[in-house]
Amino acid sequence: MQYDFETPIDRSGTASLKWDKYQNSDVLPFWVADMDFRSAPEITDALAERANHGVYGYTVPPEEVKQSVVNYLARDHGYEIDPAWILWTPGVVPALNLFCRAFGEKGSSVMTVTPVYPPFLTAPANSGRNLISVDLIWDGARWTFDFEKMESSITPETKSFILCNPHNPVGRVFDKEELGQLADFCIRHDLILCTDEIHSDLIIEPGIKHTPTNLISPEISKRSIMLTAPSKTYNLPGLCCAFAIIEDAQIRSAFRRVARGIITEINAFGYTGCQAAYDHGGQWRLELIDYLKSNRDYLYEFVQQELPQIKMRPMEATYLAWMDVSELGLDNPTAHFESHGVGLSEGSFFGAPDHVRFNFGCAKSFMIEGLQRMKQAVDAIPTSQ
Repeated sequence: MQYDFETPIDRSGTASLKWDKYQNSDVLPFWVADMDFRSAPEITDALAERANHGVYGYTVPPEEVKQSVVNYLARDHGYEIDPAWILWTPGVVPALNLFCRAFGEKGSSVMTVTPVYPPFLTAPANSGRNLISVDLIWDGARWTFDFEKMESSITPETKSFILCNPHNPVGRVFDKEELGQLADFCIRHDLILCTDEIHSDLIIEPGIKHTPTNLISPEISKRSIMLTAPSKTYNLPGLCCAFAIIEDAQIRSAFRRVARGIITEINAFGYTGCQAAYDHGGQWRLELIDYLKSNRDYLYEFVQQELPQIKMRPMEATYLAWMDVSELGLDNPTAHFESHGVGLSEGSFFGAPDHVRFNFGCAKSFMIEGLQRMKQAVDAIPTSQ
């Protein structure tokens, strides 16, 4: 391999959200979704060059970075866009909140499918909207939509739908047929669709391909907002640079209107990192995918063989393993694992309190140590519990 993913990186003393949560304790962090890998050196070099300029004033989107996004979407996802469709935000989470604020009125409803990344569950209420959540179903081979329940749950006040694809936390990459059904559902019920596609470049299952929702049909693309960023793939979340792709001018205008006075300029380093990632990070990403697949395969085998009480269903994308720990009978699974030195994401925040999420975007040796601690935690549960 050209790049090093094996050497653990000491992140102490860097004001890391992930690591500072457990500072001064013997708890290994496997929770929040950032990786413990150094970003591609091509990105680091570009940031260093920008830093050496010495002036970091207010920054407008450079034409070069817009073209990098256009080239990236066409090259990697077959999606040809007009640069005018790009709206920049400091992250996907602010954009989700803007979306909920922009469409419908206070008291109207937003639909999503659960379990799901926590901001999907909180963004509607932040804007005075109601949340309608419908559980994904396991059909014996994969997680998928429960369209029958979605039909029975929708109300005349439902104005929009928010989707995570590839899905965090279950790791599904929804296929064209499923997305086509969802598009028909949104069109029939006159819903505006917002898709968080930030994990679209982190598909670790060979043969699986991500389809941007805007490519499903011209009808759905005219009522859609696609959100993404290089941050998850290239480990750049601290640079706070994301973007929305909005084809329809009226929807674009509505989104801009609610952002006015709330969303500020993206910082200079965010644009620089974005451009370098999309222009020069391709080989690093391919090697990252291979490494993550190896980690996932090891993790899946370990859980099956050493932790049979925990269910980890097959996943196609992301570096976030979704684990069903209901058989352990724990009142607070996250606290139990923390007491044995493993920091996991709490399932209740995703709408599934009997689950935990494990971030395997780290050196394999570090992951193995965490898994050994998980086994010790499970072995310590009284058999009568």
